[in-house]
Amino acid sequence: MRRLIPLMLLGLGSMITALDFTIVYVALPQIARDVGFSAHALQWVVSGYAVPFGGFLLLGGRLSDLLGRRRMFVAGMLLYGVASLLGGLATEPALLVGARALQGLGGAVLMPATLSLVVTMFEEGPARNRAMTVWAVCGASGLSLGALLGGVLTGVFGWEAVFFVNVPLTAAGAVAALAVLTPDGPSGGARRSAGPSGGARRAGGFDLPGALTGTAGVTGLVFAIAQGAESGWTSFGVLASLVAAVALLAAFFVIEARSANPLMPLRLLANRHTSAAAGAILVYGMTLQCVPYFLTLHFQDVLGYDALRSGLAFLGPTLAITAGNLAAERLIPRLGLRGTLVLSLVVGAAGTAVLGLSLSAGGSYLGLLAGVAGFGLGTGLSFATMFIAASTGVPPHEQGAVSGLSSTVLQAGSSAGLAVLVAVATRDTTGLAGEALRAATVDGLRSAVLVAGALAVSGVAVALALPREARVPVPR
Repeated sequence: MRRLIPLMLLGLGSMITALDFTIVYVALPQIARDVGFSAHALQWVVSGYAVPFGGFLLLGGRLSDLLGRRRMFVAGMLLYGVASLLGGLATEPALLVGARALQGLGGAVLMPATLSLVVTMFEEGPARNRAMTVWAVCGASGLSLGALLGGVLTGVFGWEAVFFVNVPLTAAGAVAALAVLTPDGPSGGARRSAGPSGGARRAGGFDLPGALTGTAGVTGLVFAIAQGAESGWTSFGVLASLVAAVALLAAFFVIEARSANPLMPLRLLANRHTSAAAGAILVYGMTLQCVPYFLTLHFQDVLGYDALRSGLAFLGPTLAITAGNLAAERLIPRLGLRGTLVLSLVVGAAGTAVLGLSLSAGGSYLGLLAGVAGFGLGTGLSFATMFIAASTGVPPHEQGAVSGLSSTVLQAGSSAGLAVLVAVATRDTTGLAGEALRAATVDGLRSAVLVAGALAVSGVAVALALPREARVPVPR
């Protein structure tokens, strides 16, 4: 009970960052109409959040280690709340995109602080697995719950409500954090870390060159991926951004290999749990995490649901994902991290394939339920297991760095996957209307979902790189 209230608070932090990936989806048509976005510019309501979020996660994670996890949790909550207020008040496209970018920065501070707090509060093993299950339930189900809340809030109160709802949540979270989370020490969350030779040394320096090159490189990469599908992969802006991102990231890895206080210690990748989990997270981000986007389009553009009904339709995926999160805690002691992750990806890929085959212009919500259940169950199992694996064997003073790494890989993967899958789903609908338009739309959506399911299978090979573990007897 002593740790239950802090854990629920951290679950709230996880849910807030997850919600904003999807809560605006069903509100986009109203936002375009009321704020004045063109069809081309509307994507930046989503990308304006995703680009700074993905770009600053590594920095946010390391700052949690250096400055203190509770401090960064509170700072992230407050930044997120202010940005949400500005977003709800925005009357012009530039103002709304700016508010979304500020939200992305807040999320990049909040998410790794939340994850590293969960990991360091509980010892590795069953206690941490149970805590990570709570965190994963809040985070993974938040992706679907965002669409549910977005639909309800937009339908009842208007698009502004999807931003205003964050204001009281973040204010309460910041105040509660000061009351229930353990205060940080005078020099932040980390005291000592391993030097290049493996010995201990004081952790107090800050890797400014690494922060600049890493943050700019990841931001440029996410920007190029987000913009490429819209502007064309050979456009000057996209190519320039990709070239700059590759150069900056190459410089980043050189700097990290030589730095005394690296932003992302490369030795962490020698941990097979962390490196294999990062690979699985990348595949998950490119595939399963993108499916709710296409479900939203199917509900609205094919089945003809309004914002409220689209949101309510996500209750099915939300419940299935939650069931998968809860099942992970029980399966990990029996199957180990490796076995559970392999199972989760097989179930998720199979469910996604069934879901793709179920999409049709003349179909119904009931016809989607088998695929939704399999997709959601596999997604929930994967999400919890991947992040438990990533933190396994990592010392407490570097959990922030691992949290930032895992979150960055997830965001970069989802940005890349969504860009590719949107291209797969795109069909020439010029001159089409009525049933012909719906048929063309659902054909594209079906192709994208089936490709996501097929690519998700590749995660099994990555999961097999995890070390074999002794199975833990389960108390009866």
